[in-house]
Order: sequence, then C-alpha cells, then structure tokens
Amino acid sequence: MMNRLMQKARELLRNRRGMVAVWFAVVMVPMMIAVGAGLDYARTALARSQMADALDAAALAVGSTPGLTQATAEALAKKYFAANYTGNGAPNVSVTGYATGTVSIKATYDLPTELLQFGGIPTLPVSVSSTVVWGQSKLWVSLVLDNSGSMAQGDSSGSKMDALHNASHQLLTILQNAATNAGDIKVAIVPFDRIVNVGTSNVSASWVDWTDWEAPPTNISALDGTDGPGTSCPFSSNSNGFRCTTGSANGASNTNTIPASGMICPSIDSGSINTAHRARYYNGCWDSVITQTQTATKTDTTPITTKQSCSQKGTGTITCTNNSGYPSSGSTSSSTATVVTAGYSADSTTTSSNTPAGTTVDGTSSCTGSGTKTCTWTRTITQTKTDTTVTKTAYGGYTHTWRVNSHSTWTGCIMDRDKTYDYDISNTAPSTTAKGFPAMNMSGCLTTTVTALSYDWTALGNKIDAMAPNNSTNQAIGMAHGWQALTNTDPYNPGAVPANTARYIIILSDGLNTQDRWWGDGSTEGTTEDGYIDAREKATCDAAKADGVIIYSIFLNVGGGGNSAPLSYCATDSTKYFQLTTTSAVVTTFNQIAQQITNVRVSR
Repeated sequence: MMNRLMQKARELLRNRRGMVAVWFAVVMVPMMIAVGAGLDYARTALARSQMADALDAAALAVGSTPGLTQATAEALAKKYFAANYTGNGAPNVSVTGYATGTVSIKATYDLPTELLQFGGIPTLPVSVSSTVVWGQSKLWVSLVLDNSGSMAQGDSSGSKMDALHNASHQLLTILQNAATNAGDIKVAIVPFDRIVNVGTSNVSASWVDWTDWEAPPTNISALDGTDGPGTSCPFSSNSNGFRCTTGSANGASNTNTIPASGMICPSIDSGSINTAHRARYYNGCWDSVITQTQTATKTDTTPITTKQSCSQKGTGTITCTNNSGYPSSGSTSSSTATVVTAGYSADSTTTSSNTPAGTTVDGTSSCTGSGTKTCTWTRTITQTKTDTTVTKTAYGGYTHTWRVNSHSTWTGCIMDRDKTYDYDISNTAPSTTAKGFPAMNMSGCLTTTVTALSYDWTALGNKIDAMAPNNSTNQAIGMAHGWQALTNTDPYNPGAVPANTARYIIILSDGLNTQDRWWGDGSTEGTTEDGYIDAREKATCDAAKADGVIIYSIFLNVGGGGNSAPLSYCATDSTKYFQLTTTSAVVTTFNQIAQQITNVRVSR
C-alpha cells in the first residue's frame, strides 16, 4: 500500500496540471490511516487490560480450587474469565501450565480494527498471561493470645480458652499445609495476661533488667536500730502495704515477729500504698547485724565440808571412808556490773572452776587391841570451790543491709519496659543505654512461656495446649512482645526477615485492659487508669504498622456487644477487626484469617 502511495505521489509531482483539491485528497489518505492506527491501538491496550483483569481472576479461582486436572482447570478458567471479562468478543483461554503449587493461563484474541482495516489490517492480535502460585508465600506470624482469668468463662459451647485451643490448632494446621518448603512459614506464640513469661532459661541473658527485681520497698526509709531477732515486725499492711515473713522465699508465711535469723523480709505488696508494686514480691530481706556486745560476769563461791572415818593398823595404810550426809554446801553468788562495748565478735560463754587445797583437821584417835594396834579417828576436810561464768551476748543497736535473693529464684516473668523512654512502644533493642526487659516475681506468674518464631509444629501445638486462664489483662505488653518476636533483636532474635516475607500479628483478647506495671488493679475496666494502658497499646500498634506489620485483632465478648477501642484501632484496616459474641465464632474467624494470609497470589 505504501509503495502504491509513493508511486502516486511521484506521478503527482511530475503532473503540474493538478488542482489544490487533488493535493488535499492525497494528503488526507495517510492522515486518516495514522489516526485510525492510533485509535485501534488504543482499543488494543484497553482490551489487553480487560483481559488481564479477567485472567487474574480466573487464575486465582483455579489456584484456590484443589484437586483439579489439566482439563478441569482449563474449564474452570474459561468459566471465571467469561464471568469477569467486560470487553467485546470472546477471547480464547487456555491453561498452559498446571503443576503442584502453580498454574499459568493464557488468553488470546484477534481484535477487529475499525480504521486500520481500510489500510489492509483487519485485526490486531492481543495476548495476556497470568501465573498464580499458592503455598509459596513466606510468612512470619505472631499469635498474641489472651491468657487472663476471664478466658475460663464461656457459653454453652465451652470456655473461651477451650475455643482458643481448638482454633489455634486449626490455624497452625492451615499454616503448616500452606508451606511448600520447611521454614517458609514460621509462627511465634505470645501468651499474655498482665505480663509475659520469657522462661527461666534466660536468667543469664544480658537483656534481662534486674533493677526493679532487686530493689527494696521504696516506702521504707530506714529500719530502727532496735529491730532484730525476736522484736516485733516493723511493717504493717495499713502503713506499708506488706508485712514480715518467716524467710526470703516468695510466698513464705507471714509473721508478727522477726525470726531468730534476724532477716526482716517484706511480704508480697498489696499495692494499697505502693500501687506500682501491686501483687508483686520483693526479692530480698534486710539482715540484722549487731553493733554492741554485752558482757556479764558471775562468780559462784561454794564452801564444801567433807567428814571421813579413817583407820590405820600399826604403821599400815590409812583408809578413809566418807560419812553419809556429806559433802555439805552453802553457795554464795555475786555478779559484776554488765559491761557494754562497741562492736560484736560472737556469742560466747566461758566457765572456769577454782578448787584450792582444802584444810584438813584430824580428830582424836583411839587405838584398840594388843600387839600391833588399830587406831581410828575422824578427819574433817574443808574446801572452797569458785565458778566464774563470762557471758557475751548481742546488746541493742542493729544495722540493716538489703540482701537480694539469688536470680535463680526468678520465675521468668517480664513486665512492661520503662515508660519514661517507651522502649517497648518503639521496639528499641536493649543495650547499655536502653534498659532491657524488667524481671519480676508475682503471685500467679503466667506459666506458659513465649515461643519464638518456629516451624516445629508439634512444639507449637504443645505450647497452645499449655495455655491456661490466669490473672488480669494487659494487651499492650502482648502487642509489644508480638512485634518484638518479628524483630531481629533481643530477646527473640529470629534473624533477618527473608525476602518476600509478610509479617503478621494476630491478637485475640476477651476483655478490656485492666492492669499493667503502673495502672489498674485487675477490675478497673473503662477507668482513666485503663485509658493509659489503652494509649500505650495504640502507640505500639501505630509503630508496628509503620514497620510494615499487618495486624488482625479479635475482640471476644461472649454474650454481649460492646467494642474494644484499642483492638479496633490496632487492626490494619476495618476488614481485619473481628468482634465475636460466641466461642464457636473463634474457630471460624481463625480459619478465615488463615485462609486470607495464606491465600493464592498472582506472581506475574
């Protein structure tokens, strides 16, 4: 066609008899063809876009349907393509590759031209393809699960904790099955109530902060110098919020008297005075060191008189026998004044006896018999026995030093990090300048420990089974550790995030925040104090989302409506917040979330 046009143009140039109209007609032909080409190619681009959208939907449908053959996969692809294609005509759809975990689909169409057909081009070919993979996504998932006491409640279908066990197991199964390669999907489990438990195996970890754990009560300025073994306990529930115990062990019996050891040990704090230490143990005692020695000397003087009957035959041996009723005594005692000296060595008692030689007096002898005579007489012996006893004892004046329990008595509990710097909210790695994770011992420490990211599905299932209802609710600390488990820093150190890995937090809680390190007492729902906890939770969620973590949140309020403002706020978007009123809904919701995060995806 172009050759013919060029030939006509050359003839026209040689022919000078033409008119302007002829020139105009000649120029219009290529101009119309050019315009037509632009319009037809624009229609081609539109058709390609419409076909691509419909083909992606068809590929996703095929990828979401298990058990297909090549033929059934192609039939399903054509069905979904036709349902979603909004363009003209009927493109041809074919499955070009179907294998485990992947499907490739291609659509082709010869688009009739509008203007290019006048130039001898009746159609333009349009071709698009789509490949979908499933079970190929790499996922890191933190399950942040409420273990507070109210999880023991439920409805006719069972307790909330039972439902959580069941749902979590099904979730783990779906995630396990979605992983084509071992390690493609990893799960961390973060049980929480008012605290989390990182396990006593971390007792020597550098990131554990012992500052608060080792500290004595802050509302005791000084102990009296007279407080020591046997004196009254210097603490009271009304004045201090705690009492004395019989020893340093957490949970030791209360006592009103300082024990013989002299150890002055505070009991668990009720929080009535020191609210930030509510229901927590103090991990140490004050000793009682003596500062003075009292020395007393006692002298006992005892006169002893002994009478004997003696006999001697001639110049033989003298034989004496004590008479009955003797010895006799009449002791006298005297004590020196008590002497008190500074310093104390040790309690001691020294006894010495002094028995000087006695005075012997023989009575008149009588002799009988002939030859060698036997003589008898009475002998009186008088002696004085002196006993001196020196006794040293503690006397008044004790000094007291706080003695910290061994770290081996730690139960693994961790509370919120220092709010002054918001290290937990910002997920700051612990260091020499950033305080770590504060150890604490409390009554009823959560027994189920945090499990770092793992694909040991048996161990993860066992951890789910170990969860049990306990204590009050602090969603903020659960969120902080859920995010921490997805971050390559202490305490969980999962390693660098692999390429093409999506990170998720799924948090479930059945109530409102009631207690953290500083605020609440476990039954203060909806108060100003709980509002402080909510604010910390929201700030943590903001930071996690900014870090690229996708958050699903579930509020389980059996039998009622209501709403959890912080959980609703934490969800990445409104489609990822679930408000449940029955325990049975936990299973379906976890399954729904699992299907969403492991869903098939278009790779190209």
